[in-house]
Amino acid sequence: MHEDAAAVIRPLREDEAHLLEDFLYEAIYVPEGVTTRPPRSIIDDDPKCRAHFEGFGTLPDDRALVAETGGRVVGACWVRTTDCYGHIDDATPAFAVSLYREFRGQGIGTRMLRRMLEELREAGYARASLGVAKGNPALHLYKRLGFRIVGDGSDDTEWLMVCELRPS
Repeated sequence: MHEDAAAVIRPLREDEAHLLEDFLYEAIYVPEGVTTRPPRSIIDDDPKCRAHFEGFGTLPDDRALVAETGGRVVGACWVRTTDCYGHIDDATPAFAVSLYREFRGQGIGTRMLRRMLEELREAGYARASLGVAKGNPALHLYKRLGFRIVGDGSDDTEWLMVCELRPS
């Protein structure tokens, strides 16, 4: 895989907020060897999933970046302080990040995450959080970027991770 220098990382436009629903579905971890994906209805049926995208842009802490290549949005990285997966408290933005499959492993997600972490630091947030399936290989990326496991997430299949944004 190659580093994709062609992808432009930019803020999500208001008229693109609907894309977050698609990217949240893409973010659902499907373990190696499992050939079927969960039904798309899962993101609407689960209140913690819906909280990642419903009314995005209406909360003061809503922030989102997208990766665009060839005029097409191919990934998104966003945070909210609502009761979604990875939520710790109302002062800590919880991450969601996703890329279409064919754009994974090229460094695009890393670039989006780094930029969002920097934006949160500059805005004065103390920390950020996320929830990740325990078997998800992205766990290694999150650790490289400074996230650490603080315990189980919403259940025992998920880790809750935190990244301290202020120097200790």
